[in-house]
Amino acid sequence: MTIGLEVERSTDVNNDGYHEFKLGEFTFRRDEFFVYISWPTGSHMMSADAFLRALQRDVAWDFFYGVVNFDGVFGTVNHYGNVDVFAGRYNDSYRKAELDYSENHETPHIRETFKAVLDDWTNESFDPFASPHETGSAFGLKNGNNTGAVTRQRVAAERMVGVQGDQPIRSDESGYPLNRMFADVDQSEPVVEVEPGFEGEVAAFSLFAYLSRSDVTWNPSVVSVCKDSLACPTTEEYILPIIHGNDRVEWFIQLSDQITWEVEDRDTGAVRSRVVMKAGDVAAMPADIRHQGYSPKRSMLLVWENNSEKIPEAIASGKAPTYPVEF
Repeated sequence: MTIGLEVERSTDVNNDGYHEFKLGEFTFRRDEFFVYISWPTGSHMMSADAFLRALQRDVAWDFFYGVVNFDGVFGTVNHYGNVDVFAGRYNDSYRKAELDYSENHETPHIRETFKAVLDDWTNESFDPFASPHETGSAFGLKNGNNTGAVTRQRVAAERMVGVQGDQPIRSDESGYPLNRMFADVDQSEPVVEVEPGFEGEVAAFSLFAYLSRSDVTWNPSVVSVCKDSLACPTTEEYILPIIHGNDRVEWFIQLSDQITWEVEDRDTGAVRSRVVMKAGDVAAMPADIRHQGYSPKRSMLLVWENNSEKIPEAIASGKAPTYPVEF
């Protein structure tokens, strides 16, 4: 292994053309079809496409809120400055068999390692951010790369999309064509007449038109910010590539079509509920669950996040409840 830029990878590639990587006591390697993860007390394997789709979001979201489960065994926990990498930590069977393992890394270290794995293992035909209909195969021998796709910057407004000096409204001219699944979405924008002197203070845009030009799936962008309140809409198709374990309450507003959410206990994986959301439905995901979504047609979802750094500790200490409303 060689060490450079805090990334530990094999000097040579394997027979399939891929490098092997290490992060602490975790070892990662892939072949034509599978990813193999090993640690001092056990090992695990995943389909290469499922692993890369999950890894893409873990990297792009900078490890997100709480737990990012790649599947029922492997994942990360964000402590906002450092990150736990775990295997079997949230799996009763692994814990009972004493196969679970976890170690903590400073965020820059794990970030650079995961970025290097993602770039090396993603072939030129595959885009782990796109829906299955919009990309090629993740499988096969090493064949080029798709650095442009895996290094997309998450779109995040400082105040609101369309406000003077903030994120622009997407248009054909900016390189975001209308998505094939949203050909029927009205593209007209609201007309705003602003009193002189308030040009930088008042704005409006069509959220449906904006989202109809999204070229990624299951990747919440930030379209408005008010103190710690973030409005994060996204377009969803097929399966959410991760199982998200909350460390705060998330609010979902289904804007179009339908998503089915499988909801489990965050720590054990025990089934809690199935939530079927249709256009107009609103749901809150508690802070002690994990969830994965299934969208048979590309749909639009608005996620409301409270970005306060104080919430995880308040919930963990019992000062704040895990649920949003007392009925």
